[in-house]
Amino acid sequence: MEFLQDSIPMVYLAVAAFVLYARASSSLLRPGLPRLVALLPVFPVLASAPLAFSSSAILRGLAGFFLAWLCSFKVALFTVGRGPLDPALPLLPFLFTALLPVKLRPASNNKATAKSSFSLVSCTVKVAIIAAVVRLYEYNDQLHLYARLALYGVHTYCFLDLLLPCIAAAGGALGMEMEPQFDRPYLATSLRDFWGRRWNLMVSAILRPSVYEPVRARAGNAAAGVLATFLVSGLMHEAMVYYLSLRWPPNGEMAVFFVLHGVCCVAEEWFVRRWKARGCPSPPRAVATLLVWAFVVGTSFWLFFPALCKDGVEEKLLQGWAAVAAFFRDAGRKVALPCTINGVISDQK
Repeated sequence: MEFLQDSIPMVYLAVAAFVLYARASSSLLRPGLPRLVALLPVFPVLASAPLAFSSSAILRGLAGFFLAWLCSFKVALFTVGRGPLDPALPLLPFLFTALLPVKLRPASNNKATAKSSFSLVSCTVKVAIIAAVVRLYEYNDQLHLYARLALYGVHTYCFLDLLLPCIAAAGGALGMEMEPQFDRPYLATSLRDFWGRRWNLMVSAILRPSVYEPVRARAGNAAAGVLATFLVSGLMHEAMVYYLSLRWPPNGEMAVFFVLHGVCCVAEEWFVRRWKARGCPSPPRAVATLLVWAFVVGTSFWLFFPALCKDGVEEKLLQGWAAVAAFFRDAGRKVALPCTINGVISDQK
């Protein structure tokens, strides 16, 4: 299939070699400037690796997220002796943590009581939803813009909430306990709850030590840390759009989306403190959740998804998903055919 023409193993082997180089440097160089200088060559490799997937916008986007964003930030934290990349980790968990959007659960946690985000039923439902959405894409030209954007939103959530827990489940099968990547974002009661505690927690876990905490400590207030975090997130999302579209310069809509949400999170915190100080009751949970989703969906339709519908990105993504669907249909037929033949032979016997 077209989307598998690029060599995923070769790209990841090359990147893994640089990550192992970074790990080896920890035994020779102390955290700080010496280690940073030694690891500078790693960052261009991580930034350029997604471009190796020339035939698939989907693979470029995923590699951009995994490598150019998360892995780069992990290595940057590693240069100062922080973050999830601990040189004391065994080789496989170190590579798994560096190259994939996962976070190891602290060893002190009780595995028996740890709640797994992987559910066979949940994954089956999400696969069915994705399959239905991909089928609806065949009628994309006939759908209203808002209907298309709604489909993209459902697809984005189901895909991420399927892919990331499956990666964590693979790590679990190798004996590694992972933190959950999502925590039912549809139950969020505030923007701070949505972004900080429920949606794509791997990004939050990286941005918190790399952006929020240093800026907060330097500026002396949390608001500056929040705004800086959302700004960096917006800029990295602009980079993800570049990997999808290969068009430069960016139009800035992604950055505006995240800066707007950062400003609203700060305003929300200010408003809630004064609301509680006056003894006013909190709104019912259902009402708060409805308001959060109205804002998230409204601003996504306004700024987030339109950025993915320009410069040919929409067409590339639709073609990519059609190729993925065709691949799995062909694979299913190849698996089903021998089973059918064996069944016929058994019946004849």
